[in-house]
Amino acid sequence: MSPTPDQDARYLAAADEHGAAMQRLARATEANAERRRDLLQDMHVALWRSFASFDERCAVRTWVYRVAHNVAASHVDRERRQRRPFVDLEEIEHLPSAQNVSAEVEESEAVARLNAIIRKLGPPDRQIITLYLEGLDAASIAQVTGLSAGAIATRVSRLKSQLARLFQETANV
Repeated sequence: MSPTPDQDARYLAAADEHGAAMQRLARATEANAERRRDLLQDMHVALWRSFASFDERCAVRTWVYRVAHNVAASHVDRERRQRRPFVDLEEIEHLPSAQNVSAEVEESEAVARLNAIIRKLGPPDRQIITLYLEGLDAASIAQVTGLSAGAIATRVSRLKSQLARLFQETANV
């Protein structure tokens, strides 16, 4: 595949602007550091390739999230077939909490606990909550996922409540 004239420039601009969000998505999707690096690399390759056919019918931000989430979903499907099935959010076991640590370590532990809880979600819920945590509104998430904005708003509300409850429970373990 030979690159289009704007493909490299579009990719570089998108990677610069949305690279951190792609890293957060990879971190929320994959716990293993080596497989997470592979996932992130796959996201970047897919994003670069996708700009050959990008027709600007949506915002670049939406395009980047759509491509990255599709790669993440494929990764999760591959991992599930090779390893273990997903559990429902209600079946998540309590995670250990950090006690008597500095505020910085405690904050990183909280992010790690949240990512561990998010990784236990099924692909649709994980995709929705990670997009929400990236600051996308229901309409933007709907564009990425193909669901209606109303369905997204309902799921986000439910997921926020469940995540807050599970996060609090893991802090009390």
